[in-house]
Amino acid sequence: MSEEILINVTPPETRVAVIENGVLQELIIERTRERGLVGNIYKGEVCRVLPGMQAAFVDIGLPRAAFLHLSDLCAKDLEKKGSENIEHYLHESQTLVVQVVKDPLGSKGARLTTEISIPSRFQVYMPYANASGVSQRIEQDTERARLKACLDNFRTTHQCGGFIARTAAECVEESVLVADMTFLVKLWESIVAKVSESKPKQLIHKDLPLSIRTLRDLYKEGIERVRVDSRETYHRLLEFAEVFVPEIVPVVEHYAGECPVFDIYSVEDEIKKALERKVKLKSGGHLVFDQTEAMTTVDVNTGGYVGGRNLEETIFKTNLEAAQTIARQLRLRNLGGIIIIDFIDMKSEEHKRQVLLALERNLEKDRAKTKITEVSVLGLVEMTRKRTRESLEHILCEPCSACGGRGVLKTAESMCLEIFREIIREVRLYKVKNLLVLASNGVVEMLLDEEADMLAELETFLGVQIKFRAEAEYNQEQYDVVLL
Repeated sequence: MSEEILINVTPPETRVAVIENGVLQELIIERTRERGLVGNIYKGEVCRVLPGMQAAFVDIGLPRAAFLHLSDLCAKDLEKKGSENIEHYLHESQTLVVQVVKDPLGSKGARLTTEISIPSRFQVYMPYANASGVSQRIEQDTERARLKACLDNFRTTHQCGGFIARTAAECVEESVLVADMTFLVKLWESIVAKVSESKPKQLIHKDLPLSIRTLRDLYKEGIERVRVDSRETYHRLLEFAEVFVPEIVPVVEHYAGECPVFDIYSVEDEIKKALERKVKLKSGGHLVFDQTEAMTTVDVNTGGYVGGRNLEETIFKTNLEAAQTIARQLRLRNLGGIIIIDFIDMKSEEHKRQVLLALERNLEKDRAKTKITEVSVLGLVEMTRKRTRESLEHILCEPCSACGGRGVLKTAESMCLEIFREIIREVRLYKVKNLLVLASNGVVEMLLDEEADMLAELETFLGVQIKFRAEAEYNQEQYDVVLL
């Protein structure tokens, strides 16, 4: 399997595309104005303690105060005091070092923790932790034991906090891991020095930009090329790689072609498709994605696929293809939370088992943690996918101003009847003889054409004269009844 990473850099945004076998699998977008705060470390000041919620609001210099819950306090402090009351740990005007774990969203402020963690290529350093661990994705017991011993030896020697070995640490030489841990400890020492020199509500440490985080987090053995279309960013990547991940240097390339880097694998077209509800399958079937506040639903349909020997075989093949496509679309659209998949009903228990296995196998490539249930009695598969960032739709789109995000508008006929009811209400309230109705062009045309007889009867019944004016700026659901 060939893998490649494309990095498109412009002043307003950076976009990273992960390509596998020539097909877009994952897209990460970071807008310069809206760059995420997750991972940033601040010197905060407690502005309010809420005992009823076991939480506190902390001012870190943002427009809205950030939120710190008792459960997000450092484990070492919780063990030391053993109290379940937030006021035993925090008080107003207290300063403390905090890290953002969730960006501000809507009217909510950022979510904080005092359990600081600093990631690098191979480890995550937790200066306040008392133990070390190994990523669950590393499955071999001998390798897990080797990594655990390496981390524990370093901790004992340097009397520092805890480390978690990341997936990328698998089979990496001990000398490289030690160098990585040494760097993290020195970085933390520099952060501590800044804290003592800084005033409250100030940023102390900022996470790396997306382009460099890509090398740190996404690069793995087997990636053939990392192409970046900005010469300045290319040099920054090389400087970072030469110090921290020298094995990446040979695969990092500056792309200077006339064709935009994302057009090499038709990434822009794939982004457009990823914003559509319907996804076509090669077999002729299709998927329908509906993203709501509570969950995402995926409906599988056979469409025009008539299959081979029998209906059960047709359904089975469609569901197998759907399982592969769904796994890719979840990564590409970055859909998180609860996901309900309505596969086409299968009678064979073996077919159900194979479809579930196909879904699990394709989700193994996903960096976000997923959990899948068995096929329910209703033929549904329930799964969860950890939210790592906003979905592609939420980053690139906004709710329709006409329908408010419902995805539907009332028909012109429904609006005509609604306008008739409003006219009756206005005439009976204000005893007027002349009215002007402002509405969209389509609604006005229907009122004066298909509903003309009904309109004439209404004017006679109420004893009023009604005029109409089409407003180009009005959508189909907008109208005004003006008293003359």
